[in-house]
Amino acid sequence: QVQLVESGGGLVQPGGSLKLSCAASGSISRINLMGWYRQVPGKQRVLVATSTSGGITTYADSVKGRFTISRDNAENTVDLQMNSLKPEDTAVYYCNILSPYGSTYIALHAWGQGTQVTVSS
Repeated sequence: QVQLVESGGGLVQPGGSLKLSCAASGSISRINLMGWYRQVPGKQRVLVATSTSGGITTYADSVKGRFTISRDNAENTVDLQMNSLKPEDTAVYYCNILSPYGSTYIALHAWGQGTQVTVSS
C-alpha cells in the first residue's frame, strides 16, 4: 500500500508564490511518473503537472509558465512551485503516482488528504 502526503498549502495574495510538497511512502518500487492535480468543490479533479523520473514535464495550459514541478527520485517526493498565483488557482491540491492511459494518465493509488491553496486578497 502506498501513502501520499501533501503539504505546503495556505492563503496567499494574488501574484504571490507557494511551494507544495508531496511524499510517497509504502510499497513502492521505482516510480516513473508523478503528478499534481487540483480540485474545487463540485468539480472533478484536474491534472495540472506531471514529471517523469528523468525530468520530462508537462503542464496544463492554465498553469504553464507559472508552475514548476520537480522530483527527488531518491526520496520519492514531488514538489510544485507555484508563482504568479491567481484566484482561479484556489483549490485542494493532490499528488499521485501515474500511469499513461491512452492520451492521458491515470492515478494509481488512493488519494491523500490534499493541501488547500487559497489565493485571495
